[in-house]
Amino acid sequence: MIIKAKPLPFFFIKRGALFLIWFFRRRFNKMVIKGVDIKPNHSYILMCNHFGFLDGFFAIFLCFKYINKQQPLKGLYTMSVKKQMQKNWWLKHAGSFSVDPGTRSINESLDYAASLLNEAGNILIYYPQGNLESQHIRHIEFKEGIYEIATRTKGNCQLIWSSNLIEYFESTKPSAYMTMLDCGTNHNFDFDAVKKKVNRHHLQAMKDNVRFTEEP
Repeated sequence: MIIKAKPLPFFFIKRGALFLIWFFRRRFNKMVIKGVDIKPNHSYILMCNHFGFLDGFFAIFLCFKYINKQQPLKGLYTMSVKKQMQKNWWLKHAGSFSVDPGTRSINESLDYAASLLNEAGNILIYYPQGNLESQHIRHIEFKEGIYEIATRTKGNCQLIWSSNLIEYFESTKPSAYMTMLDCGTNHNFDFDAVKKKVNRHHLQAMKDNVRFTEEP
């Protein structure tokens, strides 16, 4: 049995997210978003590369500093490992629901994710890699979960990828560069095509972040 999300009213979620943005934003020199058009009257899956402790902060920053300004959000959700949720009871009140890989309940988690995405205005933050990896890897490996969620969703859902990268350059504080990619909708979802598109995009995002060196 999964642990379902029981989020606080979205007003409080948004206030908490804005406080989190304010708290961590002071630690950065600058945060640059290269955005995409956000489709109206859709739900959204925001996929990001998974490389560090602040991954959730970058995703929340994108949700409220970019996506919400184009299309107001109604609910924010994340999928968390069940053991982590059992240790941290408050996660369900922040929009998390559980997944327990390798058990029968995984289908229940996938169906629950799809049911949330059937409602326009909801957004699911998702890390397709499933594991932490360096931001500098040159190939993003996608687990099957995103395919299952996208194909089980019946409403209108836009899939968005963001390559999030950190550099210091001339500052003692890091700068974050978030380069977004429109991956289409659940209705025209092609798993292999999305994987190839994201990997081309991620390589280009890394190249765009290099100032002077031209790699062969």
